Amino acid sequence: MSRMKTIVVAMAAIAISASAAWAGDPSGVWLRADGKTKVRFSHCGVALCGVVVWLRDKDSPAHIGQRVFWGMKPSGDNQWRGSAFNPDDGHTYSGKMSLSGGALNTAGCVLGGLICKSFDWSRAN
Repeated sequence: MSRMKTIVVAMAAIAISASAAWAGDPSGVWLRADGKTKVRFSHCGVALCGVVVWLRDKDSPAHIGQRVFWGMKPSGDNQWRGSAFNPDDGHTYSGKMSLSGGALNTAGCVLGGLICKSFDWSRAN
């Protein structure tokens, strides 16, 4: 019985690690569809964070090194929820993002997600 238990536990561990490997990972540098901003997403603890790493317009209210996404935790397959900062208006919003193939979509929302402004991104690296 002990051997059967060991086999079942080992199979479960393999299944869990394989499913984690298949999940999308938005880590890396992303270029916003309008070509104005690049953000690097990386793991920060158990969440994802995004920091501005390049700006086309040097007079932008955003600045290099500014954290614009944080606390982005998994909320479904290739989806995360956390906080998003908009340098244009200086406000923090409820943030969400989703990954589909080589495309990332981010959104800042108000009123419990009823009103959202979203942006599309493509991998820059």
